[in-house]
Amino acid sequence: MNTLEPLRQIKAGVLDVALYEAGPADGPPVFLMHGFPYDIHAYAEVAPLLAAQGCRVYVPYLRGYGATRFLSDTTPRSGEQAALGADLLALMDALAVPRAVLAGYDWGGRAACVVAALWPERCAGLVSLNSYNIQNIAKAMVPDTPENERSLWYQYYFHSQRGRAGLTADRRALCRLLWKLWSPTWQFDAATFERSAAAFDHPDFVEVVIHSYRHRFGLVPGDPALASIEQRLATQPAITVPSITFDGVDDGVRPPAAAAQHAHLFTGPRSHRIIPGAGHNLPQEKPQLFADAVLELVQKRLTA
Repeated sequence: MNTLEPLRQIKAGVLDVALYEAGPADGPPVFLMHGFPYDIHAYAEVAPLLAAQGCRVYVPYLRGYGATRFLSDTTPRSGEQAALGADLLALMDALAVPRAVLAGYDWGGRAACVVAALWPERCAGLVSLNSYNIQNIAKAMVPDTPENERSLWYQYYFHSQRGRAGLTADRRALCRLLWKLWSPTWQFDAATFERSAAAFDHPDFVEVVIHSYRHRFGLVPGDPALASIEQRLATQPAITVPSITFDGVDDGVRPPAAAAQHAHLFTGPRSHRIIPGAGHNLPQEKPQLFADAVLELVQKRLTA
């Protein structure tokens, strides 16, 4: 079983980011962004595939995960979408990467979408599960279908102090349940889960997670330092860069959507693909497929 080691630490924005790097230093850069509740090992098979094809691969731990740490005790432990996008942009700056293919799912896909939408000059191409992954907080209280509402039970749980206490008391059991519910056809073993679950022992994990799921519903304020980014995201900016978007047929969080559902939010070239036998953790469930999509965009960048 692959372990993404060794890790590098680099100060970027408000964080001391832990990340895995692979591939030639002068290769086309690719950032692989994990989601909740996962870690960099979602890309344990994808990263070597891309490195073998000459890409310079960066796989960072998000804020609140693994060995990534806040530089200051006074920085709000925000999990809002603006924070995730700002963290990715700051990491690109710290690594002196002017432009890269950005790929991710869940929280990591949101970070990639934020940078692609607000700083398109930094994004050579986007791979995103669940298509347009920027939250429309102004409409967060508009109810979905009962079936879709049921799949979001964990978000409503985290809105309560009981949910915070539950996550604090047994984060492993709760996160393992989410893995099973969100990817019902993925047969992962205990060792695979434990390899990622160590990242949830972060001292700020609970605070960042709870803030994320409360902020997206407008229940708590965001970090004032990120207010201008959130204001820009509130306009639902279009993504203009070349994009490949996915939905897993078996995704237990968000059901597959036709390309037309998000067409007005992707004004650049876009290919939307619905994948049978895949759930929410696409890079770990279908690593070759995910790597091939990234390489497709890398090739377009090289020939543009």
